[in-house]
Amino acid sequence: MLEAAIGAVLAAGLWAGWRLFDRKLLRAPADASPDVSRKTVSVVIPARNEAANLPHLLESLRGQTLPPAEIVVVDDGSGDGTGEIAARLGAKVIRHDELPPGWTGKNWALWDGFLHTTGEIVVFLDADVRLAPQGLEALASARERAGGVISVVPYHIAPRMVERLTLVFNILGIFVFMSPYEAGNPQQGLYGPCIVTSREDYLRAGGHAGIRSLVIDDLALGARYKAAGIPLVNYLGGSLVSYRMYPGGIRQAAEGFAKSAVPSMAVLNRMTVFLCALWMIGMFLTGLFFWMDWVLAAGLVLYAAQLYRMARHAGTFGLLMPVLHVLPALFFAGVMLYSVYQTAWLGRVSWKGRKIRLESRRDA
Repeated sequence: MLEAAIGAVLAAGLWAGWRLFDRKLLRAPADASPDVSRKTVSVVIPARNEAANLPHLLESLRGQTLPPAEIVVVDDGSGDGTGEIAARLGAKVIRHDELPPGWTGKNWALWDGFLHTTGEIVVFLDADVRLAPQGLEALASARERAGGVISVVPYHIAPRMVERLTLVFNILGIFVFMSPYEAGNPQQGLYGPCIVTSREDYLRAGGHAGIRSLVIDDLALGARYKAAGIPLVNYLGGSLVSYRMYPGGIRQAAEGFAKSAVPSMAVLNRMTVFLCALWMIGMFLTGLFFWMDWVLAAGLVLYAAQLYRMARHAGTFGLLMPVLHVLPALFFAGVMLYSVYQTAWLGRVSWKGRKIRLESRRDA
């Protein structure tokens, strides 16, 4: 009886994972679209202490099949020469030394950067993103087909074992942004590292000025687009859009994920949250207790196989982390506890040397 119950839980967890995993890949257009090639594209990059990342992104923007009309880098109070590097590589640089009252750093950087652009299509990219030569063309073409705003979950380059501990967060990120249940959610989110919009739609949705105080800016911005009646589509980056999220190691990753882990759950569709929880329960059971029962041991193998197949679309996570999935699962649990401590107890989060007070989305 107990084995049957455990088997049912594991089967439900594995099913939940496949139900949430949508492999909607961003693809390079077979032919150049006249509608896309006639439009000017502006790129806005918020950057705070990104001297190590920026050269990779700016170099990748130089060789695009659809060249950007302008690249605006907003240097958000960096102390590592970020602005100087961006200027040397040909970007227009805007320096921020102080935040206006009521703004978070990234929202102010993106809004002010937008105000310094002229393009009909605006591409917001985090500094750790990299584009393949057809990347911008693919992004602009996908936005044209969508008829609204798009965002992309980049392929995660994780060369070090410690960076691969983020596997579960990466898979859950795909679940959340690609979930079929989020399409009908009025608060459906965009993925912040790569957002593509027309100038007209961005202003119609209120842009980042409308969410100036919010930490989970990408989810909140998506809700603004939905409220304005603008279509929203999310993609996986595949071979065209990639990033290396937290090269600084485990502490940087924990801080980065913790700032939005708990707050984001409040705006997701309940079915998305339920299926994510079901998937995680099966992962913990197989990872921690596989030695106790043959059903759990079989579940370990099946979860490892599922994770391996999913991870191939998520990033360079190899084989070891899917097999030892209890390690990234425990990292996930630790970060969630840290996120609860920051959000529920302290009422603020930390990121890149700043303490950010949390505001409700209803206050935006």
